[in-house]
Amino acid sequence: MNELAKKLQNELKAEVSDEKYREMQTRIIPNILADSILGVRVPDIRKIAAKYKETDVSPFLDDLPHRYHDENYLHACFLNGIKDHGECMERVEAFLPHIDNWAVCDGLAPKVFAKHKPELLKKVPVWHASGHTYTIRFGTGCLMRWFLDDDFEPRFLDMAAAVRSEEYYVNMMTAWYFATALAKQYDSTLPYITEHRLDEWTHNKAIQKAVESFRVTDEHKSELKKHRIS
Repeated sequence: MNELAKKLQNELKAEVSDEKYREMQTRIIPNILADSILGVRVPDIRKIAAKYKETDVSPFLDDLPHRYHDENYLHACFLNGIKDHGECMERVEAFLPHIDNWAVCDGLAPKVFAKHKPELLKKVPVWHASGHTYTIRFGTGCLMRWFLDDDFEPRFLDMAAAVRSEEYYVNMMTAWYFATALAKQYDSTLPYITEHRLDEWTHNKAIQKAVESFRVTDEHKSELKKHRIS
């Protein structure tokens, strides 16, 4: 471990103040070892990242794999702020194989990607084909985050629907994607439900999440409930 990595690890440890919060994190991120979670709150991790905004944090980013979940989340925060697209993408690709939980995966959302959507779109099928749970999840998350509004095209729904996995955290993201798509692009998305283009579990979970969403109209919720698979 290099000096910067040691320094940042110590800063994270200094922010630990609530054992109950750490215990809560171990419950909601059950697939990683409990002793890999320090229990630093996300706002405090972001404050550390902001403090190093003008610092070259490359030594820390190079120091993979990290020991703690909190370090991985800090890593994601640093990547989110990289302004050079080429550097950011290279760093993201190096980091993805080391992501081992949904919280870090969903916290990774580089701002620069919003300015390079064509390049990002080319990466999504590659990530979907990776075989790594959180790389696949990240790919679908990118479709949800950046391609359901002004840049939406119906073919993106096919990209998400084509993902087939036995992994809970992959299928949950697919369901979340389609629930969000039903809120934002209802007419284009509805056939994926009425024609049962998703696997049964993801189909029902997408409906559940859409019905629970305040962004989906009551009329649309009533229609969606008719298509639950018992």
